[in-house]
Amino acid sequence: MLLVRMRFLQLLSRKPGKLEMLFQIPFCQKQFPYMCLATSACLCSKKKKTNSYEQVDQEKYKNLVYSVTSYKTSAQTPETILEEDNLLYGPPDKQRPPVKAETKTPKNCVPLINPNKRIPLLNSDSNLPMKIALQKTKMPSVTRILQQTISPQQAFYLERWKQKMILELGKDGFAEYTKTLESIFLSEEMATKEQREDVAISGYLSSVQHVLKDISEVKALESAVQHETLQYLGLVDCVAKYRGRLCVIDWKTSEKPKPSLKNTFDNPLQVAAYIGAINHDANYDFQVSCGLIVVAYKNGSPAHPHFMDPDLCSQYWNKWLLRLEEYMDKN
Repeated sequence: MLLVRMRFLQLLSRKPGKLEMLFQIPFCQKQFPYMCLATSACLCSKKKKTNSYEQVDQEKYKNLVYSVTSYKTSAQTPETILEEDNLLYGPPDKQRPPVKAETKTPKNCVPLINPNKRIPLLNSDSNLPMKIALQKTKMPSVTRILQQTISPQQAFYLERWKQKMILELGKDGFAEYTKTLESIFLSEEMATKEQREDVAISGYLSSVQHVLKDISEVKALESAVQHETLQYLGLVDCVAKYRGRLCVIDWKTSEKPKPSLKNTFDNPLQVAAYIGAINHDANYDFQVSCGLIVVAYKNGSPAHPHFMDPDLCSQYWNKWLLRLEEYMDKN
């Protein structure tokens, strides 16, 4: 205690004119014996400094401080972060123009429609659909090109879909479904009783019944196509008229509803690739400018037909060319 008093006297000696504070010591010792030095030090100091934090609108930041100090781990969500950003910095500027994504242009701009292809006035055997067998060559297939250039997310969903379909239908199930569709298109062939009674196949057939009513003049079924300039090939499900317009038709199956074209992933690119191949394949004496993707459902619910007009096919054709270039660069 003696040392404390000596220190106190030293402080007073450095501040002349403050001896009147000594008369406050007895009072401090009685009431607050250990607070006397702190009080005296404050009185001996110069003008009290103002705390910058006292000028902050504490009510405004109360929620923010509470959220930080109340939890050991962060309990923030995207919504709360957005609210805090708006509180601190104000709402975002909605008048700022959006950043446009860079659009790529194919290096090899081969047109979708072949300007050099001659179409005969009368086609021979026009009532019989073409069915060209797929030959094994070194050319990559449309399916292979798309599979090797898909995004990781698309690859995950595609593999999961394949495994599920194999478990439900088996490897030969989808082939049987395709043969059943062929038997409907070809008047001289009829589906067998076993095929009609099969639960899975009959569900898909019931699903597409309302679409089949709008299809006529079948020109090709399960027929190979080859783009002679771009050097790729594929197997077209069907080429026929849908509501009076000649289309490349691609049949797809799904358990989940796909009411819009964007739900079909890369299927529009596949259709566009087949259209371009047909138009540049000398085996076909016609050209196609439209596409149709039909998504059939196992439970028999009405299938979703997604029609692709010439403009939309041209857009997906350019995207297909970019994917083809990506494949060629990798290989």
